[in-house]
Amino acid sequence: MSPNQGQLSPGGVIGDGRYRLLAQFGADEQAGALFWRARDNQLGRDVALSVLLGNPADRNAASQARRTLDRAMHSATFSHPTVSRVIDVLSLGNGISPSEGVLGMVVADWSPGTDLVDLVADGAVRPNTAAALLEPLTSAVEQAHQTGIVLGVGHPQRVRVTRDGALRLAFPGAQPDATLRDDVRGLGALLYLLLTGRWPLPEGPRALPAAPTAPDGSVVAPKTLQPTVPSELSNLAVRCLADNRNTVSGIRTSAAILAVLERVADDDAASHETGQIPVTQVVEPEDGSDDTVWTTRKPQRDPVRRKRLAIAIGILAIATVAILIWLVTGVIGFFSDGGSAPSGPRLTASAPAPPKQQAPPPAAPSSQAPGPVKPTDVQIFNVADDPDSPGTVARVNDGDPGTEWKTYTYKQNFPSLKPGVGIIAKFDKPVTLSQVNIDSPSEGTSVQIRTADSQDPSLGDTKIVGGGDLANGQSQLKLNDYPPTQYLIVWVNKLASNDGQYASKISEISFLSGK
Repeated sequence: MSPNQGQLSPGGVIGDGRYRLLAQFGADEQAGALFWRARDNQLGRDVALSVLLGNPADRNAASQARRTLDRAMHSATFSHPTVSRVIDVLSLGNGISPSEGVLGMVVADWSPGTDLVDLVADGAVRPNTAAALLEPLTSAVEQAHQTGIVLGVGHPQRVRVTRDGALRLAFPGAQPDATLRDDVRGLGALLYLLLTGRWPLPEGPRALPAAPTAPDGSVVAPKTLQPTVPSELSNLAVRCLADNRNTVSGIRTSAAILAVLERVADDDAASHETGQIPVTQVVEPEDGSDDTVWTTRKPQRDPVRRKRLAIAIGILAIATVAILIWLVTGVIGFFSDGGSAPSGPRLTASAPAPPKQQAPPPAAPSSQAPGPVKPTDVQIFNVADDPDSPGTVARVNDGDPGTEWKTYTYKQNFPSLKPGVGIIAKFDKPVTLSQVNIDSPSEGTSVQIRTADSQDPSLGDTKIVGGGDLANGQSQLKLNDYPPTQYLIVWVNKLASNDGQYASKISEISFLSGK
């Protein structure tokens, strides 16, 4: 603490007398910063001050402060509604005198609204509200990361809730050593706070209770503390907080967070529009691990029931036509034969019974005649970052073109952020296929068909046997000759483009054997 830090109190002035302190809104102990609302005496408006504390004689502290100020100056080029605009950066000898006992100051627009800590003072907020609050700020972080800017969202008192109901970075000023992954962890911590009312990172505000930890040191999942929290949001928070450098389950990019939040918002909106509650779908890994994936989807009609109904309606329509033909024939015969009605079999009005549902044919071996081959299972094949929508991948194999699997939405196309994402199909026995048909509305998507020797191969161990660009509708991809295998991968290596964003959808994938 500097000798003059105690003089920083409401009514005091700082910055060579330009800014009058009004109220303190928090402190970031790791960054050595105090957050103040102040009055700009020259322009007559309120501003947000991030005041960097330290002794000017401490060279290391002064160097750290200069790096923080340099990063804040660089971030001034970034503009987003959920990030307070940096107006000025003051340093020793440049707006700050040594007698003030501070090393520098970041001046930003004041953000009207509510303190985030006050919002959760009485406990957690509703999960859908938490997702809606965090989504705009996550979008800002993603856009900043595209330009290499770290915003520094890892402290709850840097963030306020605007009158429009969104989180806003009100006190910018990332620490000198902060990285893009630190922003990802910060977003996960903010989500955890909203879902539980507890702060999961070290050195949080004293007003907030700390998140409980498991024996291995990891934080307890939000769903454990609040059972009403959807598993998808609970898992998202925990995976953001994981040590991303040492675990494959950690989330590394803000784009992955944004995709989950957008999907949650879409499902919530759909449930309000239709009056239906989204169905929770669970996909459990085959290896027995705890990395169970949960997702939500809108309710779908049963395709088997719908097919049976269509068959019954078709048979009933044929019977109706037959009755009409018999009646017309009878009328004509009555007049032509002097009033004698034609003899013939009497038709009953009873509806025919629907045909029995037959079991699907077994998967065709490579020696069988050409025909469809049904895989026994489909899963996401992922080699980097967060797997794209693993909970809905079964839709490409459900026989219903009305359902679809969708990748996450990216700001850059593959392979800029990740090399691609795939769907691996498993068959009950080794097969040699001749063609793969893909039904997709995402024209321009580029796919490769790859063979694999196991369910979890590395990408380098797979072999390309076909591929091409998808059209809007069904695309037929011919395959080269290859030895029989139980595993085939549809690998998406380029996404469809739409208004500067990149994502692809697949409704159905069918596999054909023979030549």
